[in-house]
Amino acid sequence: MSYLVNALSFLLELAFGAAAALFALRLLAEASRADFHNPLSQFVYRTTNPILAPIRKLLPNWRRINIAALLLIWLLMLLKRVLLFALLGAFPHVLGLVVLSIADTLDFILMFYVVLIFIWSLMSLFQVERYHPVYRLAGSLVDPLLRPLRGRLVAGGLDFAPWAVMIMLILARLLLVSPLADLGARLAIGL
Repeated sequence: MSYLVNALSFLLELAFGAAAALFALRLLAEASRADFHNPLSQFVYRTTNPILAPIRKLLPNWRRINIAALLLIWLLMLLKRVLLFALLGAFPHVLGLVVLSIADTLDFILMFYVVLIFIWSLMSLFQVERYHPVYRLAGSLVDPLLRPLRGRLVAGGLDFAPWAVMIMLILARLLLVSPLADLGARLAIGL
């Protein structure tokens, strides 16, 4: 029975992760003012806009942050947690679920950035065409994080700014998200 639960948990993580990635792309593209004429940006906009447009009427952007997209990512993480607990036959406390889904949202966005920076670094290392849509979109999304360190951590012709930022993001996961997730788990099971 646990093999089936593991397989279903994996499929749930995959499905909700893919949906959350789409909304995270929308959130980060708007925050970083990514080029709208990029075909990938247009795909993300066309795919997410039918869902986000009605919500944005109630929750407009704050500065350049798309609150509706952030809310949907959180709701996806909340629903994922509810379904994962249901697979185990557990009924967690609501406060624990809320805290766990906040931790999941933060963790997802931090890991999304780590993966994005890694992919962008690999693409720049192999000198992918600078006008490739994936390279342009990834570059515009990671630029706000890399800009403060760009050119300051150069050794032997290599810029180590992406690695430094990835280390900081992973440390944020370990020092901020993990304690929040532990608190949420304790609250969920009623300890």
